Amino acid sequence: MQVAKGIGFGLVCGFLIASGVRAADQISSVSEPSGATTSTNVDNTAKNSRDRDNATLTPGDQGNSKSDLEMTRKIRRALMKKHELSMTAKNIKIITIDGKVTLRGPVKTDEERRMVNQIAQEEGAVSLDNQLEVKEPKQ
Repeated sequence: MQVAKGIGFGLVCGFLIASGVRAADQISSVSEPSGATTSTNVDNTAKNSRDRDNATLTPGDQGNSKSDLEMTRKIRRALMKKHELSMTAKNIKIITIDGKVTLRGPVKTDEERRMVNQIAQEEGAVSLDNQLEVKEPKQ
């Protein structure tokens, strides 16, 4: 039975590759509460272009020292415990390299930006680079 599942999966993957289906080119349909359907392009290449030039830190740059990993962990846990923060703010990138903490990503308000910065300092971040961006609400 497991062999049949593996073969079926392989056939589906082979078909998708052969037909030229690419996830970045797909259009996603979203149902609105009113029953209307809107289409959005799920390709986020433009948003990620700044991360490709190696001038911007990404989570892949996270330091592997015990102290760097511990600092990142402490900040993340403190953020998750703050019920006042939106899930957007809780999902920011926290990158610690040689003790320097960089905060990146969107937050919903200036107040969240300030709170995240304060939490990082309370958890022991001495050198802090706050690159958080207040996300404009959709209209």
